[in-house]
Amino acid sequence: MGGRKNALDHLDSAYTNGYNPFTTGVHTIIADGLKGTEERLVPVEGGEYVKEAKIGSAIMDADIIISLNHFKGHELTGFGGALKNLGMGCGSRAGKMEMHSAGKPQVEQEYCVGCGRCIGVCLKDAVMAAFDEANDVLNFKIAEYTKAVIQNRPNFHINMVVDVSTFCDCHAENDVAIVPDVGMFVSFDPVAVDKACADAVNKQPAVAGSILEKHGHSHNDHFKDVSPETNWISALEHGEKIGIGTMDYELEKL
Repeated sequence: MGGRKNALDHLDSAYTNGYNPFTTGVHTIIADGLKGTEERLVPVEGGEYVKEAKIGSAIMDADIIISLNHFKGHELTGFGGALKNLGMGCGSRAGKMEMHSAGKPQVEQEYCVGCGRCIGVCLKDAVMAAFDEANDVLNFKIAEYTKAVIQNRPNFHINMVVDVSTFCDCHAENDVAIVPDVGMFVSFDPVAVDKACADAVNKQPAVAGSILEKHGHSHNDHFKDVSPETNWISALEHGEKIGIGTMDYELEKL
């Protein structure tokens, strides 16, 4: 995806990936403005990590929220679905920084050669994400940001469980999907729809040649098999705790 630091770059990326008036029939609006600074401070009732969420202004101007989400793996949150798209996606630039602030990188000094390129990608594998409680804190913050986005207005969520990639869609590259396509899941409950999608993915066989097949199945959890340091259930548990949904669901197949 790349090049998403201002509204013009966002629009270029959106158009390149088919999100333009000619293919969708609707306009793309960058919710936090030209430089990512147009935001509203939204109180999060019951928030443990976020008291005021920084949400893109245009999101808060919307009468209803309908989210369309690509369900895929994620190297920090386990997977990305409705909660990830609502919480992280609707946060302003400062909001995104706040959510990620618990997971600062650590440098393995013995491998660092001082190339100065670690902001983008380290040539010597000297930079890695800090995996500890930071991933759970990220999940908690995403759930609390989601509450700020959907509270007090109608909301509906669509998860597309197709091309289930190993990692986040923000990567410039892609890989073989980890499981076969499953289908579309919809719900008024963002927690329930994410749980249903996770359960459905975990019932699928690994695609031949995928990272999931190479890693094997040691957890009965495809997302943990691919990214062992993640704990996706913590986001759903916290979402349930703060009242944005429930992990209990009834699956109706159409």
